[in-house]
Amino acid sequence: MSVVGDKVIFCEGKQSSLDFRLINKVIENISVNKPTIVPSGSKFTFSVFVEGYFSRIETTNKKYIVFTFGTLRERDRDFDIKPTDNIQLVKLGSMLLTHRACVENYLLNSDLIHNYWVTRYIEKQNNPISRWGHGNSPGITAISTWIEQAARSLQDYQVVRWALADLIESSGSRQQLKTTWTGGSGKLPSSLTILDCQTQALMLVNQFQQAINTVTEDRFLASIAAYQQQFSRTHFLVR
Repeated sequence: MSVVGDKVIFCEGKQSSLDFRLINKVIENISVNKPTIVPSGSKFTFSVFVEGYFSRIETTNKKYIVFTFGTLRERDRDFDIKPTDNIQLVKLGSMLLTHRACVENYLLNSDLIHNYWVTRYIEKQNNPISRWGHGNSPGITAISTWIEQAARSLQDYQVVRWALADLIESSGSRQQLKTTWTGGSGKLPSSLTILDCQTQALMLVNQFQQAINTVTEDRFLASIAAYQQQFSRTHFLVR
């Protein structure tokens, strides 16, 4: 794909993905200096993809943004930033994260669902062979109630997941026990004797143990209590 303008929007997935189609819809009426949308596959390999993309063209002014409901860190978007009551973009380093965790969540809007439902029902009335089989919309109030009920049914599960995420974030326990201390598997240590190698390896073991020893039941239960309080607020559920 070649660059049409001097601005590029990278998004996850493929051209058939919801992210790509949504952004394309948003910018379709831009006539001057329209950004080029580039699906970049997985968010975990984004940085490599961008370098490879720009290496194919001669440019020193790389104007681009990343449209992603995740971050470049190797973890789900859901736990990169703590839940917040503020409906706004959330800053994480050099990135701005969306308020909601995934693009599908922005479709959980009672007015939007109601309008779609009514439109499909009218189409069914005018076209008997339409496959729409859900009748007419039950109304915005009923849909809003269903959305809130669904959110409440997931509340306890999400409380526990966020409490686990806190343990991971605060303890560094996600780190793995390394198999080398030289900074890379292709580098040799300055000493290859069994004693020196064993000493360096024991340091890695101790560092790993210190990280996982901070994962305690008390910390976990304290996080659960905090998230139970936050998630129980009605305006937090329906925001």
